[in-house]
Amino acid sequence: MPVALITGASRGIGAAAARRFAEAGFQLLLVARSLEALEALAADLRPLGGRVHTASIDLSDPAAIKPGIEALCSHGLLPDVVINNAGAAWTGPLATMPVERWQWLLQLNLTSVFQVCQATLPWLRRSPATAERAARTGGLIINVSSHAARQAFSDWGAYCASKAALQAFSRCLAEEERPHGVRVCTLTLGSVNTPLWDSETVNSSFDRRAMLPPDQAAAALLVLAQQPPTQVVEDLTLMPTAGAF
Repeated sequence: MPVALITGASRGIGAAAARRFAEAGFQLLLVARSLEALEALAADLRPLGGRVHTASIDLSDPAAIKPGIEALCSHGLLPDVVINNAGAAWTGPLATMPVERWQWLLQLNLTSVFQVCQATLPWLRRSPATAERAARTGGLIINVSSHAARQAFSDWGAYCASKAALQAFSRCLAEEERPHGVRVCTLTLGSVNTPLWDSETVNSSFDRRAMLPPDQAAAALLVLAQQPPTQVVEDLTLMPTAGAF
């Protein structure tokens, strides 16, 4: 059975993706801050037949990421697909944004992705001992991005910058890892109705009923993960029919 590692897996898109992937026959490595929420989700998913391991890792702490990922993968499951889904937002003028918030947001939306990729690439590259495993899934990294990477929104400057940088990072990593048989792609999303909008760092009045439901984003992630190993969808953009808010 292929193995998917999903960050931000305790709720929203991450939890919906965990369920979709479990139903599709994947075993799971789930990462989030709340171990209690992860274990509740894992208890629901284990009856579907695959192993599910969880780890509480604070992705805002750079020192916690590599040892946390290594500990998670020490139980015998190694990732075939890595989904960097965790992220955050902050709304407010760039002119008055505290530098501590800027650094926090860049750590969660960009640097933690870089760190998770660094930690998992040795397993995604492994060959030829895992040739059969590679033939099933091809060694794939999916970075969840936003249409804010391509558009400017007032008071969302830091978020836009972090997602634009994530897109560039993903393209460069794809070029570097192509010789190693590792594919890298992005899922670029319009507004999705997730707990991000309830965060104390976000102030918005968007109509959440018009947003994409998390399960639609999760279904798109599964489509990307199930591409044959001889091809890659470099970027899939999924927008609500209402367009950009």
